[in-house]
Amino acid sequence: MTPSEQKAIRIDLQIIADMIEPDTRLLDVGCGNGDLLDYLVHFKQVDGRGIEISTEGVRSCVNAGLSVIQGDADTDLETYPDQAFDYVVLSQTLQTVTAPRVVLENMLRIGRRAIVSFPNFAYWRLRLYLALTGRMPVSKSLPYQWHNTPNIHLCTIKDFLATCDELGFVVERSVALNKEGHVRRIRSSPFLSNLLGVQAVFMLKK
Repeated sequence: MTPSEQKAIRIDLQIIADMIEPDTRLLDVGCGNGDLLDYLVHFKQVDGRGIEISTEGVRSCVNAGLSVIQGDADTDLETYPDQAFDYVVLSQTLQTVTAPRVVLENMLRIGRRAIVSFPNFAYWRLRLYLALTGRMPVSKSLPYQWHNTPNIHLCTIKDFLATCDELGFVVERSVALNKEGHVRRIRSSPFLSNLLGVQAVFMLKK
């Protein structure tokens, strides 16, 4: 399949896809409706598998011919053997899991590299919203009210970097995306990335 034949995917998913080498083994954790997995399988010839907690997401993936099972990142990653994959991806899901550190450790146990993306709660508009209104921010990247949000462990780019240091993970690549989808390398400007980044993408290894 040529690039012109492949449907477009979200900019953050495209950044993740560009980090992944062709003809590799991949597990997409919390794969949703399978947009990233479908892109990687058909455009990069990746041997891709997926886990998704929602019945609707699994059904959508299976209908598209993808190898996806229903499962929970908090409990089911434990069942995978060490180094079973080249990459394990967790896209826009880290903030919804019960034990983020355990999930990250399992990702780098079962994969040679982990790719993680998440909304950045230190984005300046969120800071300003909270400061001026005294209420939990609601935005395009965080569209839920406090009482119905699936996001239970919101973090910032600075928080995530500190956690990687604590766990002994090596950050191979890291970028922040602003509201327009423009990319900034986090290493070159951590402070501005934390302030201006709506979301972040990290590639990690041990």
